[in-house]
Amino acid sequence: MSGGVGPTACDISLPKESELDYKEQQDQPPKNFNKSTPQNNLGFLSFNQLNSLVVVIVLSASGMVSPEDFAFVFFSLFYMYFISKVAFPPLKPSRDPQFFNPQSKLLQLYVLIGSTIGLFAPIAYILEGVFEGDKEGIRAAAPHVFLLASQVFMEGVASSQTFSDPIRAFVPAFYNARRIFTIVDWVRSEVYKNDEHSGSAWRVNVGRALALTNMAFWSFNLFGFMLPLYLPKVLKAYYSGYNEKDR
Repeated sequence: MSGGVGPTACDISLPKESELDYKEQQDQPPKNFNKSTPQNNLGFLSFNQLNSLVVVIVLSASGMVSPEDFAFVFFSLFYMYFISKVAFPPLKPSRDPQFFNPQSKLLQLYVLIGSTIGLFAPIAYILEGVFEGDKEGIRAAAPHVFLLASQVFMEGVASSQTFSDPIRAFVPAFYNARRIFTIVDWVRSEVYKNDEHSGSAWRVNVGRALALTNMAFWSFNLFGFMLPLYLPKVLKAYYSGYNEKDR
C-alpha cells in the first residue's frame, strides 16, 4: 500500500512487491507494452488487502468506528465507480506508465516510514491500550487506523484494469484528505488527555508523539507530495494517452 504514501497503486505496498511488479513489466516483450498490467484482480484479494480487511472488521466490531466513517467508505466506493464512468474511463489500450521507479531506495524508505507510523505503530498503541485500560486513547486512534486500512483495501480494488490511473490516484488522495480530520481529533484528544484512567505517563507521551507524527507525515504526504507532484503526473499521462487515442 502506498497509503497515499507513494506513487504505487497500493498505498503502502511492501518494497519486495514493488520490485517484482517492476521487474515483470521490464521483462515483457515490446508487443505487450500497451496491455494493462493490473496489480490485482477483483476476483482475488491480495495479502495486504486481507490483512487490512481483518483490521477493518475488528475495529468495526469493537464499536469504535463512527457511522460517519462507515458512510465515507461506502461513499468512496460508489463515487469511485461514478467518476470512472463520467470523468476518467480506462483508456484502451492502456499504457500503464511508471510514474516513479519502484526500486528507488528513497521511495522504499518513504513507504516503510509511512506504513510504520501510519498503521503498525497505531495498531500496537491500540493493543497496548487494551491492557492499560486507556479507552480514550484507543477511541481517538481507531478512526485513523480504520480509514487507512479501508484505504489499502480500496486501493486494491482500484488497481484492477477496470479503473484508469486517475482513479487509482484518487483513492489515496481522497482518503488522505479525510484522515487529516481524524488525526486532528486524535491530536486534540491526546494533548488534552487528563483522565487518570489514560494509562501510564509513558503511554500518554507516546500517544501524543504518535498523533503529532502522523499529523506531520500525512499533511506533508497530501500537500507536499500527492497534490503538487503525483496527481499532476498522473493526469498529464492520462490526458496525453487520451489525446493519442483520438488521433
